[in-house]
Amino acid sequence: GALISATAELLQLAVWRVLAGRLESPVSIMAVWMRRCLLLTCFTALLSLSSADDCGHTAPEAGWYRLCHGSIKTVEIGENTSVSLYISPPLNSSEPSLVLNVTLQSHIKHPRGAHIVDLPSQVTLQNGNTTVLLMRGISAGRDNLRFSYASEEENVSTPIKNLNNVQPEVAIVHSLPLNIVIIVVGWIYFVAWSVSFYPQIIENFRRRSVVGLNFDFLALNITGFLAYGIFNVGLYWISSIEATYFQRHPGGVNPVQLNDVIFTLHAIWATAFTIFQCFIFERGGQRVSYSALVLLTLMWLTIFISLFVAVGGKLDWLDFLYVFSYVKLAVTLFKYVPQAWMNCQRRSTVGWSIGNVQLDFTGGVFSILQMILISYNYNDWKSIFGDPTKFGLGVISIFFDLMFMLQHYVLFRKPRVSGEYLQIEEKRRGCFNCLSTESEDKTPLISGKEKEEKRSRLQRLLHWC
Repeated sequence: GALISATAELLQLAVWRVLAGRLESPVSIMAVWMRRCLLLTCFTALLSLSSADDCGHTAPEAGWYRLCHGSIKTVEIGENTSVSLYISPPLNSSEPSLVLNVTLQSHIKHPRGAHIVDLPSQVTLQNGNTTVLLMRGISAGRDNLRFSYASEEENVSTPIKNLNNVQPEVAIVHSLPLNIVIIVVGWIYFVAWSVSFYPQIIENFRRRSVVGLNFDFLALNITGFLAYGIFNVGLYWISSIEATYFQRHPGGVNPVQLNDVIFTLHAIWATAFTIFQCFIFERGGQRVSYSALVLLTLMWLTIFISLFVAVGGKLDWLDFLYVFSYVKLAVTLFKYVPQAWMNCQRRSTVGWSIGNVQLDFTGGVFSILQMILISYNYNDWKSIFGDPTKFGLGVISIFFDLMFMLQHYVLFRKPRVSGEYLQIEEKRRGCFNCLSTESEDKTPLISGKEKEEKRSRLQRLLHWC
């Protein structure tokens, strides 16, 4: 709740500044986001450190016992870690101790065939005391401890209700400082991708026009973020779907993190706000093309068909979520094409913010970097392919961002601006009363009536803001 409220407060502040006319540079806005996200990171770390085991504070059913355990510290290869174990409530005086078998549910093997940790095969729990189980890391990975009765007699005399559910996780990494780097990298690409929406929004406000911003791109973008948001929320917050994912990728790490969920929810809002600008600003007769409408119809038709199949029990809900991820991947593959083609036709990038492209490029690079660092540190290269959307999103975004930067800085560095865009640039510079009505060859660009209508529309907009 604190994370969401802080993010909402920041979004309200950004919207108020834009509507009030306090248009700041993308660098200053990004600095505000960096400070806020640093606080969010520290808050999240404190939450993880404050998590405690409350097993002993809840009374089990009569005649049953409960096996309780503490947290296991993540260590590097070659270091020792431990977990504290105890029985709640204390055993009867006739049963001074309980012996349990200890196994490791190992999924990532050491090159020589060993597990990620060395640990004893049995542990003895003394009556009324806490037993410490020592382990030594020998290979990077994430596995779970499993416990079972050493003898059938103990199963009858000391029934433990949650024995099969106690699976404390053991995590061994190549480098502990690298874990901090992973968190920082994750928030950097979260900030870069989140702020990347605002240069375009600010550009539209400054120009009082969306001419040059392709509507097919916006229509595909909102569909893609809706699909990606459903995928992230489902895999991060729905425990049954997350459990199915870990069954298919045992020992792996959930590829969806908290910053992924927050980013997609914010992206939906920012894209919807940009679409709202298309209704109130000059758009020059632009509209969504029929080809884009056909493509969007096919995507949503695929989603609804998959939903009916999943409700009928013929498709697992995790696979249904993967349909959304593939829709997002398809959108990312196609959504930049209309904008790139439009820039080529106009031989100009006027109206398409290069700040958006630069920040999107930064986010794509750091997103892939985070996935690579996680896979290396936990020896879990399968997690990259466990979230094909996140990996493919970064690769495709980087490719198109490089193309847009090539168009802006090399191919169309000195665009041939028509009379329509000349008027837009005059509005951007604040020359609302000195709009050119003739081109250099004395050809009328805009009639007096059209000029008054546009000025009246602009005044109503400014009054509303």
